[in-house]
Amino acid sequence: MKKPAQNTYPWAFTSVGGTVRVKIRNGEDIRHLGELDRKMWTVLSCPVTNLEFDEKCLKYIDVDGDGKIRVDEVVATANWLTSILKNPDVLLQENDAFQLEDFNAEDPVGARLQASARQILVNLGLKKNSISLEDTADNTKIFANTQFNGDGIITPASASDEATAKLIETIAGIASAVDRSGVNGITAEQIDAFYAACADYSAWQKACTKEVLPFGDKTAEALEAVNTLKEKMADYFMRCKLISFDAATAPAVDVSVEKIAAIEGSLASATEEIAQQPLAKPVVDGVLILSSVNPAWKAAVENMVALTGWKKDRISEEEWADVCAQFAPYTAWLDAEKGGEVEALGIDAVNAILKEDKKAALLELIEKDKAEEANALSIEEVDKVLHLQKNFYRFLNNYVVLADFYDPQHKAMFQAGRLYIDQRSTDLCVKVDGPSPEISSLSGMYILYCTCTSEKLGKSFHIAAVLTDGDVDGLREGKNAVFYDREGNDYTAKVIAIVDNPISVRQAFWSPYKKVARLISDKIDKSAAEKNEKSLSDLTEKADAAASAKLEGDGKEAAKAATSSFDIAKFAGIFAAIGMAIGFIGEFLVAVISGAASLKFWELLLVIVGILLLISGPSMFIAWRKLRKRDIGPVLNANGWAINAKSLVNVKFGKTLTSLAKFPKLTAVDPVARKQRFWRWFWGIVICLAVAAGVCWGISSGKFCKKQAAQPEAQEQEVVEVEVADQATDELPETAE
Repeated sequence: MKKPAQNTYPWAFTSVGGTVRVKIRNGEDIRHLGELDRKMWTVLSCPVTNLEFDEKCLKYIDVDGDGKIRVDEVVATANWLTSILKNPDVLLQENDAFQLEDFNAEDPVGARLQASARQILVNLGLKKNSISLEDTADNTKIFANTQFNGDGIITPASASDEATAKLIETIAGIASAVDRSGVNGITAEQIDAFYAACADYSAWQKACTKEVLPFGDKTAEALEAVNTLKEKMADYFMRCKLISFDAATAPAVDVSVEKIAAIEGSLASATEEIAQQPLAKPVVDGVLILSSVNPAWKAAVENMVALTGWKKDRISEEEWADVCAQFAPYTAWLDAEKGGEVEALGIDAVNAILKEDKKAALLELIEKDKAEEANALSIEEVDKVLHLQKNFYRFLNNYVVLADFYDPQHKAMFQAGRLYIDQRSTDLCVKVDGPSPEISSLSGMYILYCTCTSEKLGKSFHIAAVLTDGDVDGLREGKNAVFYDREGNDYTAKVIAIVDNPISVRQAFWSPYKKVARLISDKIDKSAAEKNEKSLSDLTEKADAAASAKLEGDGKEAAKAATSSFDIAKFAGIFAAIGMAIGFIGEFLVAVISGAASLKFWELLLVIVGILLLISGPSMFIAWRKLRKRDIGPVLNANGWAINAKSLVNVKFGKTLTSLAKFPKLTAVDPVARKQRFWRWFWGIVICLAVAAGVCWGISSGKFCKKQAAQPEAQEQEVVEVEVADQATDELPETAE
């Protein structure tokens, strides 16, 4: 790559997505793109697939056709486009139509394209001074009335006389190519192949002499008749040889009486089953009596006799071999066939074509057509100009600047559509080849990888959907959603992978508590399940034991034992555990109230806030840092982009990408639901007031702390007395019952 020239052009810069980027203001900026330092480009490479952009425009920019658009290709396109335009500022207008006077006639390429644009309008029968994408959309229409169009293919319309046109049509019926006009035509290679096939076929037909045809014009039919009987004859003669070898094999090789008897219904309609039997009854001398053959084969034998002229009523294996050998020259000639592709024309037509010999004239027409190649390519190049004029500036805003991504009036070309999931929608959906959680996790974004499928359209692809607002409690792998592409087509979306990152500071505040709540809930569920399983197992064992005891005559005692031991200890343990839990909670509240007895109310609030921050602070701080660094770059990088600059998605911008459901305030509520909601609020307020009153009472009185401070010695004395009393009790002598 050539070293870029020193950047002396007065670029304008702006801050986009947390990074300073160049601003494309006019056509002159586009003309000087080659002078822009590569380090200042937002994108260095992007794929031509999985983009919501004009496919033809991307194809025109991807000059080498490798599926990637790099900086050099963008610069080359910009240089070419601005050189053929009189005023490059028209690129910023993004129009579908183009005025012919906007071509730069002083540039050779511009002048040629201007002439080609006029030729297109003439071909279409249009009288105007502008050309549009609609005019160049259909090549067939443009070249429909042209004799030559530069593609090296001639059609019947290319011929100057009817005979030549008919010959082109004949050749095209054997091998053809589609002309730019949409009509089947022929190429130089197909003309050469056709005349070579005609010559080969004619020579092959001339090699068919009388020696080759042992039965004259009926040789082909006779060969077919012999081939029909060949396998059955070989089978018959082998059966005869087996009988000659050992007479005991006769029943095995003869006609099967059992199989004939097993045929149900009319034998006249059982031709296939009968045909499977031997050609005739095998005999020791191995001679076939033609008048005594299997009825299913009688017609075939008579046809062979008639065509080959066989005179006898019998035929031996040697005589049959002689009949087959007569066809050897004919079969050798058939195997040497050449030019079979023109056989359908008939030998007379082939010889007539060779005699007329218009091959040179056809090739001359090909050369005339190729002479128009430059003009025809220029006509197609006009279509390139129109597509680039409409879309190139928009492409630059997605490549050099990435401005469309941050513009609420536009969508970036990598934004594939909108995903609806869990009472929200997100517009930041990127088509990807598959999940890449390892790379995408570097973005700091919460990403749902989804498979999108449409049975109606027969399409299936993957997207990376980025969520930038709301909660994530209900999201999981396997969850179904609906995706709409930019054209409004709907797809069934299914979450197949999740990249977990903070969505908001608010979510991070509640995250520790939700995790603890989930942990406790999981533990409780697990413990309850284990206890339930153990209880069911114990009950089953005891029921089995009771049933066994009853069968042995001792059922009453067993049932009593089972009943007496059932769950009394368990219930006692459960209540004891609940009591201990309540005791711990009470002690904790007592400790808090005791410690806060000397604090004022506002100081207590600060303590509570401090505790909350101590718990939620780390996760909030981590979330705040990650939210400041959310970058779309790694997500695009996983899809084949080479991003050269940060492209941040802050909290404010993120809220524009993800939309949450907003419900109106309800004015009419179901009476039952209203009553339930009232009692929930009522008891909630009562509990809160009771807790607040208890806290205030504890703070104001300080009874807990004072009581513990005033009576420590009394408590110790009481403990000592209790211990002494216990010791004295232990020393008492045992008494008899």
